[in-house]
Amino acid sequence: MVSQAPTIYSLQTPKDISLSDVEAELSQIWQSYGIGDANGALPAATRATTFTLVVYEPEETQYLLSASGYYNGPIDGILGPQMEAALREVQRTHKLPETGTATPETLAKLREEVAKRHGTDATGENGSNASYTLEARSPRIADEIALRNPCRIIALCPIAGEDEGVKAQVSAYCPIQKQSSSTLICCEYITLTGTTAALERIGGMIPALLIGGLPKFLWWKATPDPNNPLFKRLAAVCNNVIVDSCEFNEPESDLLSLQELVETGVPLADLNWRRLSAWQELTAEAYDPPLRRASLREIDRVTIDYEKGNPAQALMFLGWLASRLEWSPVSYEKESGDYQITKISFLAQDQRQVQAELAGVPVADMGEIMGDLIALRLSSTNPQADCGTVICSETGGCMRMETQGGAQSSGLFQQVTSLSEQKAEVLLSQQVQRWGHEALFEESLAVIAKFLKLDNK
Repeated sequence: MVSQAPTIYSLQTPKDISLSDVEAELSQIWQSYGIGDANGALPAATRATTFTLVVYEPEETQYLLSASGYYNGPIDGILGPQMEAALREVQRTHKLPETGTATPETLAKLREEVAKRHGTDATGENGSNASYTLEARSPRIADEIALRNPCRIIALCPIAGEDEGVKAQVSAYCPIQKQSSSTLICCEYITLTGTTAALERIGGMIPALLIGGLPKFLWWKATPDPNNPLFKRLAAVCNNVIVDSCEFNEPESDLLSLQELVETGVPLADLNWRRLSAWQELTAEAYDPPLRRASLREIDRVTIDYEKGNPAQALMFLGWLASRLEWSPVSYEKESGDYQITKISFLAQDQRQVQAELAGVPVADMGEIMGDLIALRLSSTNPQADCGTVICSETGGCMRMETQGGAQSSGLFQQVTSLSEQKAEVLLSQQVQRWGHEALFEESLAVIAKFLKLDNK
């Protein structure tokens, strides 16, 4: 595979140091490089001057697979084909159901394997030590960010095994810009590796590593736990806490956790929310014409199809629509079967009943983002209302929406083109351009919390 990433100039490859020497080592890197070299022998380099990004890398599953020799890909928290194949191999080896997912039984077997290797074959012939894994992925974590901003990235990497304290590494990478190869825009990396308990123990030292006077972001690549001591400490000192709900293991309860954080004043941003922007824009555009705008309040039927596995996008889109049209949820029911059907009833301001159906559709070719929207239909039981709209993805099409029909034929079809910027790293590079509270997201999340709490399960 040919990488499109820019050439990386390394000021300092990962170097193990003591935690108390991090700042001194970073300063030494820049002093030895020779910023502002009088002879012009070295290109000018810009040190981190925009923000600090703290990345919490919680992916125990990938670490365990890597340490056991089943997996040699990036530890990025994403369940891709390589990781799924590795999980199936573990399950075959231990005669477990081959689900390709991290079941509790699979994780238990992996922990046993790692425990057996620990201390005798920590890096294993087929295994991967922490230094290799971190060095391999560090430049990639922030390529999209470093291209635009010289920043400092602090990666917190919890690992399995015995508590042996926290290992610190520092490095500095500069993507070389084709249009300006005479200037390097550089990122400083600080990587802290240890058990969860060890990282929590040194949590009080992490704020001192954040650059004073500049924005501070926390990318928490796990479900935020309001009671997690390390999360609480970091969230309190950062301008924005960034999550990605496409990675949530239990989306419904995890979205409720997000709402709990919003209620405590934590400024949250969800990268998965940003993936909905094209769908939201097309929906708004569909009702821009004055005649259709007048029929907007006639909508009382909503159908949303999404890729089976994670309903977060579907829930957030419905929450956004309900918050804009001021619908109050009155019931929430889930049905089992090949299609993950969820039915939600609302009451509009004029006391009309609004029915919404979310369907998790099995698809043969799963995309990189679990739970991507496939299609949506907005319609009305009033045959005179001109509000019928169908929006679909480029790959999914609108066949199911068309064949299902409805009380009112859909008068407007639109298509969402496939977006290359759906990957977390690209969305993250956009998110760090702003911070603070996002009103639309928080209002939508509040509605989601209301109907999830009605779950009759």
